[in-house]
Amino acid sequence: MALSPGSKAPAFKAPTNSDGTFALKDAKGAYLVLYFYPKDDTSACTAEACDFRDSMKRITKSGAQVVGVSPDSVKAHDKFITKYDLNFALVSDEDTKICQAYDVWKVKSMYGRKYMGVVRTTYLIDPKGKVGEEGFAKVVDERGLIAKTRAVLEAARQSKDPDVRAAIAMTRRSGATNSPVTPP
Repeated sequence: MALSPGSKAPAFKAPTNSDGTFALKDAKGAYLVLYFYPKDDTSACTAEACDFRDSMKRITKSGAQVVGVSPDSVKAHDKFITKYDLNFALVSDEDTKICQAYDVWKVKSMYGRKYMGVVRTTYLIDPKGKVGEEGFAKVVDERGLIAKTRAVLEAARQSKDPDVRAAIAMTRRSGATNSPVTPP
């Protein structure tokens, strides 16, 4: 079932890089850029991850954190993070249950062969745990998506909505980092 703006983001808890864990509830009260990608260390996925890495200062200034999700193992995530000096958590979804809950596990086709895989998708989850009105996209152009994500976060930062302003202020006061990983 497709997620739509305003719908509640499906809850999950899963292993991350460095033997940590991440649960959606860990981000409650702050914006979460939750991005799904097919595979570590491939050209498009690397470009997307490095763009998030390079944009992190602006993203965290907007009161958000970034978490990536793919079907890769924790070991693969650890190598990917080390190789590209990534500064955010990567969730391992080897059984694809999270990808299925977020409706990104789809039939894909390459060279006439059909197979199941992750459709590159980014969701902006608001401080109340709902999919943001402007904050979701299924794209191939990763660089355009990151720019759009930053624009959405900036709009949220400038919002007159007292709930949005309070969530951003709370995120800044709490010293929230962009590594929402809970050690084991």
